Amino acid sequence: MGILSSILGFCGFGIGTSIGIVIGYYMFIYFQPTHVKDPVIRPLVEQDSKSLQRMLADIPLWVKNPDYDRLDWLNKFVEIMWPYLDKAICKTAKTIAKPIIAEQIPKYKIDSVDFEVLTLGTLPPTFQGMKVYVTGEKELIMELSLKWAGNPNITVAAKAFGLKATVQVVDLQVFASPRITLKPLVPSFPCFSKIFVSLMEKPHVDFGLKLLGADAMAIPGLYGFVQELIKEQVANMYLWPKYLEVTIMDPKLAMRKPVGVLTVKVLKATKLKKKDLMGGADPYVKLKLTEDKLPSKKTTVKHKTLNPEWNEEFHMAIRDPGTQALEIMVYDWEKVGRHDKMGMNVVPLSELTPDESKVMTLDILKNMDPNDAQNEKLRGQLFVELLYKPFKEDEMPEDKEDSNEVQKAPEGTPEGGGMLVVIVHEAEDLEGKHQTNPHVRLLFKGEERRTKQVRKNRDPRFNEEFNFMLEEPPKAHDRLHVEVVSTSSRMGLLHPKENLGYCDINLADVVSNKRINEKHNLIDSKNGKIQIELQWRTA
Repeated sequence: MGILSSILGFCGFGIGTSIGIVIGYYMFIYFQPTHVKDPVIRPLVEQDSKSLQRMLADIPLWVKNPDYDRLDWLNKFVEIMWPYLDKAICKTAKTIAKPIIAEQIPKYKIDSVDFEVLTLGTLPPTFQGMKVYVTGEKELIMELSLKWAGNPNITVAAKAFGLKATVQVVDLQVFASPRITLKPLVPSFPCFSKIFVSLMEKPHVDFGLKLLGADAMAIPGLYGFVQELIKEQVANMYLWPKYLEVTIMDPKLAMRKPVGVLTVKVLKATKLKKKDLMGGADPYVKLKLTEDKLPSKKTTVKHKTLNPEWNEEFHMAIRDPGTQALEIMVYDWEKVGRHDKMGMNVVPLSELTPDESKVMTLDILKNMDPNDAQNEKLRGQLFVELLYKPFKEDEMPEDKEDSNEVQKAPEGTPEGGGMLVVIVHEAEDLEGKHQTNPHVRLLFKGEERRTKQVRKNRDPRFNEEFNFMLEEPPKAHDRLHVEVVSTSSRMGLLHPKENLGYCDINLADVVSNKRINEKHNLIDSKNGKIQIELQWRTA
């Protein structure tokens, strides 16, 4: 009887369980709860003010502020590079921290402080947006919105009096708005010499701290105290206008300031090749340094001779004697049309011994291609005397840390007056009806200056400096007339010249401010602007 009861009980349990599962599945599938409703999705414009306030904290800056740009590409780049950046940053942090720790621990009678574990975790920071400022100076200013909710593991072990204590930092969160300034911008890679980092507001820093395995932040009052302490300490060091300065390269090397002077004396030439129909030539010599934007030096023209003698001396500033070279070109002067090139040669400055004069006899070649068969033809010889004299330490040009500092006027400047320096930087959005080959014309007190012409460019960069020596400072009614003119690059008579716009700059403030660097709207131009820097230099 007992066995039969057990069998029936087991069968009843199996049948009852099966029936219960089938009924439950049927009710789950076919009976929907009546108190659950589908969510209502509404656009932002239909949300009330309280809902918007709750959501705005999580909306990126590039959505709320139109002047911020999206940085999806940068976030993707950091995400891919984060495993390698993690190791590189941790290695650099250890290298920087070790000497600082070694210097500080003797004061507190601590035997050693080491990083047992140092990793920034697997979650990279994200950039919510970036804003770029255009100042017209030789600098690049960027403001970033940084958020990092990471999972780092930073464990520091300290040993003292035979005991060991460990401190672990976990669950780090950092929200910050740093301003990064790259300046000055220079023509040498990486194209800036210093980085300045400032915080535009107090950062939000949150983290967990474990001391001997226990959560130290659970101690009443400690969490808030640590939060405020970190904010105040960081703000005292880096809150704008204070900054962290990182030197990338020597500014003297970056700006490539002159390190010496090359004296070139063009003596004579012999057996030049005939160019004129009458069997003669009108030769002159042009000198130019490589890697230098300054105009070429020219000798006088010697008419109707194939064996000219010049004995003319020129001085040229040298910035890098290891890489620069002197280009020497001989031309035949023509009264009408282009001057004919008679030949050339190049002298690397690395071949010169400092402070030692050297007379060189150079073959005049068609070009510097060693495989060109035309270089084997005789074109004459040129005799020059070269002397490279490097600056001594006390003669080196001073490095200007402040790009806004105005230099003194040269000797010979009138006592009550000074020198007005006008630097034409660039123009933008120029538009001509027939051609856009702009150059800038400056008029001040009857004196005229012109920049070089930039062909087929609506946003030309000039970067040319002009000086006006004045007996007295500019007065309130004195104005500098700036005119942008486009001239045809062809010998056309239909539209040879066209005005692209002009402006008159009041000089009343340049005496008191010493330096003004601004963009000016061009009159008679739709959107044209020109950037002019004014300096008033006195002895």
